[in-house]
Amino acid sequence: MSDNFDKIICVTNRKLCSIPLEEQLAFLAKKGISRVILREKDLPEEEYAALAKKALGVPKIELFIHNFPNVARELSLKKIHLPLAKLTREICAEFEVVGASVHSVEEAVEAEKLGASYVTAGHVFATDCKKGLAPRGLDFLENVCKSVKIPAYAIGGISRDNMHLALEKGAAGVCVMSGLMNGTFFE
Repeated sequence: MSDNFDKIICVTNRKLCSIPLEEQLAFLAKKGISRVILREKDLPEEEYAALAKKALGVPKIELFIHNFPNVARELSLKKIHLPLAKLTREICAEFEVVGASVHSVEEAVEAEKLGASYVTAGHVFATDCKKGLAPRGLDFLENVCKSVKIPAYAIGGISRDNMHLALEKGAAGVCVMSGLMNGTFFE
């Protein structure tokens, strides 16, 4: 069975890395994982922009700015990922690739209508990032995938052992944070 690394989007959380984030991204790129949503929700815009500049220095990384359209504009990047609440037709028209985080079929349909290029749907499996919150499950994912014509990526609790289950339900790929940030995905 193929590793399907081309179907993986890395979602960053530098606090989970034992080395600087840009070094972890370089390691992932060498493994064949190149698409990166620079999430880092705790950073103010100025610090986020500085980190984005460092990430841009990593060869073979396709960087998606998360939550800060102005940072994407400043860095002349045309790929962005937003919470659904920040998604607008204007943003979708401005950027080449626009992703949106969704948590229901209705939200996925709304994101598509607004012009999103893809959605991330979750959380699918139990995850420490959403401790105490029940996962939405594979049926949820399958329903999202069937409800939109744009690619849907599974997020939440994705591991090397379970990612095939998401792909079997129609996901275009998966988003992985913890396992890629702490290196356990490759164990």
